[in-house]
Amino acid sequence: MFDLTGKIALVTGASGAIGGAIVRVLHKMGATTVVSGTKLDNLLRLRDELEERVYPFACDLSILDEVSALVPKIEKECGPVGILVNNAGITKDGLLMRMSDEAWQNVISVNLDASFRLMRSVSRNMVKQKWGRIINISSVVGAVGNPGQVNYAASKSGLFGLSKSAAAELAARNITVNCVAPGFIQSPMVDKIPDAHREQMLKNIPAGRVGQPEEVAAAVGFLASNEASYITGHVLHVNGGMAMI
Repeated sequence: MFDLTGKIALVTGASGAIGGAIVRVLHKMGATTVVSGTKLDNLLRLRDELEERVYPFACDLSILDEVSALVPKIEKECGPVGILVNNAGITKDGLLMRMSDEAWQNVISVNLDASFRLMRSVSRNMVKQKWGRIINISSVVGAVGNPGQVNYAASKSGLFGLSKSAAAELAARNITVNCVAPGFIQSPMVDKIPDAHREQMLKNIPAGRVGQPEEVAAAVGFLASNEASYITGHVLHVNGGMAMI
């Protein structure tokens, strides 16, 4: 069960806590993992840790030319991508009234536009192979919103619609497209939250704790597997009951 031997998986944002956990799970399942991010040193450390079947590709998803070149470069060096995990994401928080056009567009570009472009790029070979898994990492914020994050919420909510529409288009070719929507997950981003705000957030989580990156990665691993072949267009919430949707 849950064997991905022979599959090539591309994980963006692989240098982060959740991205690294996803890479480790897919690698343990037997996949050849292509790790992408802006912090090459972190990608190289991940490669050294896992020792084999790991290929780092630095890419800044805010730069269109780099996004457009990423998949063709990977497929030339490693082969066709069978699993795409759009995990990379950024925040540039601010109140609606004060948010600049730049802050809005930067978040949309990285979180939503780049995901669309990578999906479009990998889908061509997935259709030829008649097999594929696309998993977009969204957020509970995309479902319920959050003050000060209109750009982030819009980008993550946009992944829901993008995934469902693509799922309907690609299902006949044995390609599934799903979302995983994490809630309050332990990460450097969460570590920056003031203690008072953190405690208040924990009161709203029935599980009573912060989630771990490995718990998000486990959901991704399942959706990438053959055992999940009849699940598509779905949003899997990993949030400890924070939002029961």
